[in-house]
Amino acid sequence: MSFLFGARSNRTFKPKKNIPEGSHQYELLKHAEATLGSGNLRQAVMLPEGEDLNEWIAVNTVDFFNQINMLYGTITEFCTEQSCPVMSAGPRYEYHWADGTNIKKPIKCSAPKYIDYLMTWVQDQLDDETLFPSKIGVPFPKNFMSVAKTILKRLFRVYAHIYHQHFDSVMQLQEEAHLNTSFKHFIFFVQEFNLIDRKELAPLQDLIEKLGSKDR
Repeated sequence: MSFLFGARSNRTFKPKKNIPEGSHQYELLKHAEATLGSGNLRQAVMLPEGEDLNEWIAVNTVDFFNQINMLYGTITEFCTEQSCPVMSAGPRYEYHWADGTNIKKPIKCSAPKYIDYLMTWVQDQLDDETLFPSKIGVPFPKNFMSVAKTILKRLFRVYAHIYHQHFDSVMQLQEEAHLNTSFKHFIFFVQEFNLIDRKELAPLQDLIEKLGSKDR
């Protein structure tokens, strides 16, 4: 269970992705949760000494998927075909969906449809043992970093949509502290390892700067 969520954690949008107990990745996740508990997010995202970078990125990517899953799960009733006919992050940013296999040419779709495509696609990547090996000693593929970057870039869009289109609902549910902590953790992580291009982060640039300046 994510460190952020208590009572509402049963409201996930997609099934939660579990890291097998007893595995090295499970130990890494426990380490991540323990350092997060200290409240110093800049420190919490750093690669633990002696650990494999790919494995650290894999564990955190799974964790962010679960966090975003829960966050979006709490506002699905407000994010509908009617309220969000396009997947946007404010008036200047609109996202069209393509996964390169089933949907090769980007399609315009509603936000709930887009997020459903996105989360299903991420889940398929995370469940693919050739991309995200869960067994000790199984090497990560050569393209792992580019796959992880694409996943994180797309997960960012869900945060961007929630902040731009549904922040009022988040406030009503008194979830803004959860959302802000989760997003801050996500941003510090992708900044630490340079995982998302700055231009992709533009829809939330002001917020990112604000979160960063509080932490200096």
